[in-house]
Amino acid sequence: MQAHSALKLLVVALGALPSIATAGGPLLAAGRWDVTSTVADIAIPGAPGFILRMMRGKSKAEHKRLPPAQGVEALLVPDPKAGCRVDSQRIADGRYAQALTCPQKRGEPMQIARAGTYDGNGFVGQATVTGTTPKGAMRIVLNQRAARIGN
Repeated sequence: MQAHSALKLLVVALGALPSIATAGGPLLAAGRWDVTSTVADIAIPGAPGFILRMMRGKSKAEHKRLPPAQGVEALLVPDPKAGCRVDSQRIADGRYAQALTCPQKRGEPMQIARAGTYDGNGFVGQATVTGTTPKGAMRIVLNQRAARIGN
């Protein structure tokens, strides 16, 4: 896999992730929010090692504007441009879990498993992206955080 392809795959994975109002859960303050995903670990067969090392620790923030009376699910909704399908989702008692399937331009869809904790200040969790490339199984682990940044 070329370095460019590995970068495109990472951008698609990051775009699919950031984005869940909870019946009975805490409401979030209206305003501007950032949902940040940081690469914790990455394994893409065939990608040059130096590219993978450069990707570790890199972050991407998705900027959202929430209207009043939204719950954490509003932050967990996948980016519509990614075309992901939410296969399952559970948001209760300060914890969330979500499973997504995201199409790729070529090959089998990617699977994303997300889990973490939430409160009225946002969420903290981890997402694991798995899929296949022409050279084998790939895996990306992302640390995620949502925080309000202003009005």
